[in-house]
Amino acid sequence: MRIIPAIDIIEGKCVRLTKGDYSTKKIYNENPLEVAKEFEANGIQFLHLVDLDGARNQHIVNYKILNSIATQTKLTIDFGGGIKSDEDIRIAFENGAAQVTGGSIAVQNKVMFLRWLSKYGTNKIILGADSHNRKIATNGWQKQSEIDVVDFISGFEKEGIKYVICTDISKDGMLLGSSNELYKEILNKTNVNLIASGGVSSLSDLHVLQKIGCEGAIIGKAIYEGKITLKDLCQLKKL
Repeated sequence: MRIIPAIDIIEGKCVRLTKGDYSTKKIYNENPLEVAKEFEANGIQFLHLVDLDGARNQHIVNYKILNSIATQTKLTIDFGGGIKSDEDIRIAFENGAAQVTGGSIAVQNKVMFLRWLSKYGTNKIILGADSHNRKIATNGWQKQSEIDVVDFISGFEKEGIKYVICTDISKDGMLLGSSNELYKEILNKTNVNLIASGGVSSLSDLHVLQKIGCEGAIIGKAIYEGKITLKDLCQLKKL
């Protein structure tokens, strides 16, 4: 299972939110590149980089930070947040993203999302499946649809999607464990490479996610709050 630390960006700073609520913003570092370099120095290979300004503004914003991390580290970066147009996705890839995550766009413009999947390939495009009470949320989690998360993932698997990041918004930033039952259901009903996101608070959470069969696990606040150390992750990055 891949270990994937997260950096979320607002106004150029490394922040964390709770349950996607922008009013809960907590700044952990003024310079995301410093954080990325520290991850790399501790043996981390992968990074989940989220442009929260982009998510809220409906277009890519923090591409310069993506570029600085991509050019000054060897981290493999998946990038998301505000990817809503052909121009947005072009900018993301040109500035060093190895993969791009599309969530809202997959709901709001499925034709465009599937065109990206065809153009860039199934290893480059990740489906973002963010849900609250099993219903897919969009627009930086500010809006909720009536689409069931498992049906959503299953439908896109039939269209060729291979990678899915699934976040249970109710767990995000709460440090109370991940949505293991939901992940079990997804993996029982699909064959996607599932990346768990939200709620990881301990090494035991990571072991459970590995046992369930997740391809990767994204870790955010647990690192920044010292619940899991980078030394721990260095030892576990290939569980």
